[in-house]
Amino acid sequence: VQLQASGGGLVQAGSSLRLSCSAFGRTASNYNMAWFRQAPGKRREFVAAITWSGGFASYADSLKGRFTISRDNAKNTVYLQMNSLKPEDTAVYYCACGPVHSSGSSEYDSWGQGTLVTVSS
Repeated sequence: VQLQASGGGLVQAGSSLRLSCSAFGRTASNYNMAWFRQAPGKRREFVAAITWSGGFASYADSLKGRFTISRDNAKNTVYLQMNSLKPEDTAVYYCACGPVHSSGSSEYDSWGQGTLVTVSS
């Protein structure tokens, strides 16, 4: 599966942004999807994941209530709605897919190229 992330940009603190990740190739609806992010000088960290059916989602504890992951299998697309953005949310955001619903990056075998989100104070 090939993944293409989009929707990043420069926004002010307190703004909202929605990222999209489109999947190409094998039917992405059979796979669990996730978002990770990597801030400058930091390790990649888990953001959110959603099961193949969209029936269950999990989030990094620090992001619960502000970020929402969803998917539209008819469009082979997963979304990340980010609200009340903070400067510390600045990072490259990556989407990934894999056979297991997990917060561990090693469980995902296909990755998108990343989209940069910059939040100014």
